[in-house]
Amino acid sequence: APAAPLPPSLPRHVTRETDEAIRRGLSWLSARQSREGFWSEESGYGSYPVSMTALAGLAMLASGSTPTQGTYAPNVSRAMGFLLSCAQDDGLISRGGVEETHSMYGHGFSMLFLAEAHGMEEDVDRQVRIARVLERAVRLTDRAQSSRGGWYYTPSSDFDEGSVTVTQVQGLRACRNVGIMVPKRVIDDAMRYLEKSALPGGGIAYRVGMTDPRPPITAAAVVCWYNAGQADLPLCRQNLRYIIRTIGEGEGPAWMQGHFFYAHFYMSQAMYLSGEKNWERYFPRIRDRLLATQGEDGAWLGDSVGKVYGTSLALVILQLPYQYLPIMQR
Repeated sequence: APAAPLPPSLPRHVTRETDEAIRRGLSWLSARQSREGFWSEESGYGSYPVSMTALAGLAMLASGSTPTQGTYAPNVSRAMGFLLSCAQDDGLISRGGVEETHSMYGHGFSMLFLAEAHGMEEDVDRQVRIARVLERAVRLTDRAQSSRGGWYYTPSSDFDEGSVTVTQVQGLRACRNVGIMVPKRVIDDAMRYLEKSALPGGGIAYRVGMTDPRPPITAAAVVCWYNAGQADLPLCRQNLRYIIRTIGEGEGPAWMQGHFFYAHFYMSQAMYLSGEKNWERYFPRIRDRLLATQGEDGAWLGDSVGKVYGTSLALVILQLPYQYLPIMQR
């Protein structure tokens, strides 16, 4: 019998096999959500429910489901409910407990997820509630910014490092995109922090003053420049070339150092936002790599963090061509 034609909705480079892998991944993720609406793992970073829930929620939004429509609408809605319940009086989105020592990761990812969901929410009362939570979250991020312009694991520290900083920048950008007031000074200081972390030969250091480049953080910084409308900045162009060389060619440390999913979560966005030529070279390779490493249960084991993390990030990457997440649109 002749092969069935591809459904007309599949974007370029999303093969039938990719579509099937995405469905299996979403189905696995959906079944792992707790009754209270959160996702988490047994131990390590994967046991941080706020971070894991925000990332899993993004994977569901990336499939085209919204809080009220689509196959995973109930999952999205419960994830939103959980994260809104974690919003504290001072603005921090955190459940405390195990996550307390690294609460700014979950806070940044939650700003990103809730802002993306806010634009899709049809219930006016809930939309207002999300906006209030995001306004307080932005003020907390403003207060938590270090004197150098970056952020650290907890809000009450005058320390900073790159991986937390990029979560705040992208979260702030998503908030601003849905009409939440974000002080220009906060973004300007953060972009200066990334500039100060840049190394002469390309690459961004883990922290201002360090001298070894970190490809995953460099990919995230490039995304921040794109999100901020600064793609023409020489520093952005230089570091885009750097990540194509180190991550995109597949020989760099990001393939081996245990940050594969984190690196490609940002690398995929950078390649997509930087235009069709880069995307054409990059996506088929990462797609095939992810298809080859998906487990029989439909999940991906993400770095050393766990399956919820790996599956969520893999799904965001594979679903980028669908263009459902506004922050990741060209």
